[in-house]
Order: sequence, then structure tokens, then C-alpha cells
Amino acid sequence: MNLFDRYRLERLIILITTHSPQLHSMHQYKGPTLNDSDSTVLDQSYNDFVTHYINGESLSSEGRTLPVTNPATGKVIRQVMLADEKVVKRAVDAAHEAFQSWKDFTPTKRARVLFQFKQLLEDNADEITYLLTEEHGKTREDAKGELIRGIEVVEYACGIPELLKGEFTQHVGPKINSWSQFEPLGVVAGITPFNFPAMVPMWMYPIAIACGNTFVLKPSEVDPSAAKYCAELFYEAGLPKGVLNVVNGDKEAVDALLDDSRIKAVSFVGSTRVAQYIHQRASENHKRVQALGGAKNHALLMPDADIEQAVNATMGAAYGSCGERCMAISVVACVGEESTQKFIQGLQQAIDNLAIGNGMDDNVEMGPLVSATHREKVLNYIQYGIDEGAKLVVDGRGLSIEGLDNGYFLGPCLFDEVTPNMKIHQDEIFGPVLSIVRCDTQEAAMQLINEHPYGNGTCIFTRDGEAAQYFVENIKAGMVGVNVPLPVPAATHSFGGWKSSLFGDLYAYGPDAIRFYTRRKTITQRWPSGGIREAAQYAFPSENV
Repeated sequence: MNLFDRYRLERLIILITTHSPQLHSMHQYKGPTLNDSDSTVLDQSYNDFVTHYINGESLSSEGRTLPVTNPATGKVIRQVMLADEKVVKRAVDAAHEAFQSWKDFTPTKRARVLFQFKQLLEDNADEITYLLTEEHGKTREDAKGELIRGIEVVEYACGIPELLKGEFTQHVGPKINSWSQFEPLGVVAGITPFNFPAMVPMWMYPIAIACGNTFVLKPSEVDPSAAKYCAELFYEAGLPKGVLNVVNGDKEAVDALLDDSRIKAVSFVGSTRVAQYIHQRASENHKRVQALGGAKNHALLMPDADIEQAVNATMGAAYGSCGERCMAISVVACVGEESTQKFIQGLQQAIDNLAIGNGMDDNVEMGPLVSATHREKVLNYIQYGIDEGAKLVVDGRGLSIEGLDNGYFLGPCLFDEVTPNMKIHQDEIFGPVLSIVRCDTQEAAMQLINEHPYGNGTCIFTRDGEAAQYFVENIKAGMVGVNVPLPVPAATHSFGGWKSSLFGDLYAYGPDAIRFYTRRKTITQRWPSGGIREAAQYAFPSENV
């Protein structure tokens, strides 16, 4: 029996123990009960529960649950158990105890576990991508790409024996040697969003654990299954008990993590509003924090750009994953009337040919939004754009997918004649809505980008090397592409934005993550030799004294 089969069997056991009168005393379940009005959203998997994963074992909790929905069908497929302060404490207890021994594992031993974990992720890729598509709605191909990018960070973490090498200087002073070493912090935590349920957690815990820390992960309660499944694979790879723990929950669980004094650092990816809250509360509790917030990523289309290539690149960047990416291109600042018209016409034609449907279908290019609530939010932004005077060139509202009438679908939307002060330009929409802003010059377009409160990612479409170089050197954003619409750094670099897109000093994954999850200790050492003792020195030590 493989891990995926055991995963399903475990849920069946939970179902039996929570609802069988004979076994009820073994597991007291106090979640919501069904009534007649619920029957329209039920399917055969309704009573399937996502538990916590603490100290290498599944742990059920009493009290609140939330439904997990398949966005393509609108049906509830399982319930996720929400952690209270006691459950979070139990996870931190396990991590705190495990740290005492895990920190003493050599980097090479840790790397061996990571190598095995990487292999298991690859071997179980189909199962992981199934869970991603089932709960998030993204296409299987998109889910596969997400997982691959997560595995690349695991692969980077496998080099931890090299990455943790300190610095050494012989004879930094008279018969004095000095070196630095990088030591783990202790228990660290990660709080991750719904849009990348596998990849974003892997930005955090593989590197943190490789550095010798132990980890408590709070994944999104919207699509929690992939995070737990990957944690189970990590333990199958040989991870000692308590090193990685997963607690499902909402703000109650988040606050418990932020307030626990044993947690030394917190990593977060999500909206700017929540990022600010986490940064402030965690900082007040003397924790190290990296909180990656929202984005409003602009592309700059120059008159000399390859229009066909720019259209193809923008389609994927704007409408891939239904626009639910923090690196999605949501605004194109266009310079030149003729090129702008050709670009808009190309987008219209491409949108007409976009295959939309259930992400499980291999022929589909864009799936649904993640939830009914989020779809309503995006619909409201579309109406804001209309009310403020923007021209809705392509209206994706009212899209109907045969057999999926209850799914959370919204077709691609394209606005023209958007101005900088409009709400659809100022706010992160996080949906399949693309805005065109017309600019007279490259400088005016760059000013538009630089004055925006977000500074996550941006790109320029051009054939002109001078224009590209000027853009790269003067644009105010953390990640910049030249003819690359989604300039997401490779795992050997680091990911992060500027301005209101990042709160904290260090980026995610790559070299910055090694620094974030360790603290430097510098040792300066001298041994007496030849029985010679120096006289007391009262001046501050220097090479001249």
C-alpha cells in the first residue's frame, strides 16, 4: 500500500471513529452537523477530514471545522479541522523537543534525508498534483509546474553542507584567528497562502530544517491536503519525529504561533494587510520575520516589442491559474498607439481561444477561482472598473461551463483606458482581470510603476537593449524581467519584492533563506605560546596597539 492509499485509508478510519456509535468514545468529534439544506452540496466524500500532523502522526482535534470545496464543482469534498491554542501548543512542544537532537545532526545527515524527500516528491507527483487541482482548481499542468518549482528549493537545500560553511581568517591579528559559523534558531514557523499549497511551504521548511531548525507549518485552510501529504512524505524519507509539524487553522492558530515565545522566526506569504499584521505582532514578540505581501505587477509594452510574443507571454502571466498568483501580470502599460491596438486585438483573439473548465481535464488551460467568496470579490472589482469609467473590452462574467454550473468560474476580463487612480489599478484583484494603461513615453510608464505602492515584480517587452537596460536600472521593484513576464527567481537566488510587497529584510528561499533561518556566531581565538604573557592593554585593541 503506497502513501496515497494510506492517506485515504486514514481518512476512512477517522470517518468511522467519528461517526460509529461503537467507537465514538475513542474520538469525540464536535464539528458541525448536517441538515436538510446542506444536502445540495454533498457528495460521497463529505465526511472526509483533514487532520493535523504533529510529531510524525495524524492528530484529530475537537471543535471547529471548515468545509474544503472542489472549486470546479462547488461541492464540499471534505472538512478541515481547525487548531485551537492547545493544538498549536502541542505542535510547538513537539518541535521544541525535537530541536534538542536535530540541531546536532551533521549537515550531511540532514542532506541525506532531504535527498530522499526529493525523490519521494518526484515519485508521488501525480498524487500531489491531484490534491492541488482538486482543492485549488488550477490545472494539472499548472499544479505540476508548482510542484517542480517547490522540488527545486528542496534540491537547493540538499546542498546544505556547502551552504552552511562559515568564514575563516588566519592571523586576523597577532597570533589571532577568527571565524564565523551559522547556527540554527530553534523552532520556526511558516504561514502560507491558498494559491500555492505545495510550493510556498517548500520555500520555507526544507531550508529551515536543513539549517538545523524544527518547523511548524500553518497552511491555508482553503486547500490543506497537499501540505499534509508532503509532510508525510518527509517523514517517510527518514525525518525524526517532531522536526516538521502541520497545524490547520485560521487566525486563532496564527495568533497562537505569533505569541509562543519558543518560536524564534516566522515566514509568511499572503496579502499585504495580513503581512503587516503578522510583521507587527511577531516583531513585538521579538521574533525574526519575513512577511511577503501583495502585488500589482506591471508589464511595460514598448512600440518595438514582438507583439505576438508579448500577447502569448501576457496571456499566461495574466490568466494562468485564473490570475491567482502574486507574480501575475495584472496591468500592461502600453507605449505607442499602433502597438497598443495590435496588442489588444491579439489578446482578444487569444482569449476567445482559451480553454476554460475543470483543471482535471488535460485540455483545459484555465480553471475556476478558488472559492465563491473570492469570485464575488473579483466580480465586485470588475464593477468598480466599469463604474469608474474603464472600458471593459472583454467581459468574462456569466461564463457557463457545461456540467459545472456550480463551479466558481469567471472568464478572462480585459479593461482598456484604465487610469492610475482607479481602484482596479490601485488594488490587487487576484483574479483573471487585466488592465491596459496607455502611456506616451517609457519614462511616463515607468513613473506609473514606480509610484505604485506595490513593488513585487515587473517586466518590459522590447527589442531595444538600451530601453531594457534603462528599465532594469531605474525601475522600483524586487523582481524584474526583460521579455520574461513572470521573473520568478530560480531556487539558487531569492524571491521578494519592494515597498508594500515585503515586510522584513530578507527574501524567501535561496541565499537569503540560509541567513534568515540561522544566526551568525563569530569566534576570535588566540592561544598563548612559548610561555609569553602580554601586559595589560587599556586602549581598544587594534592592529597598531
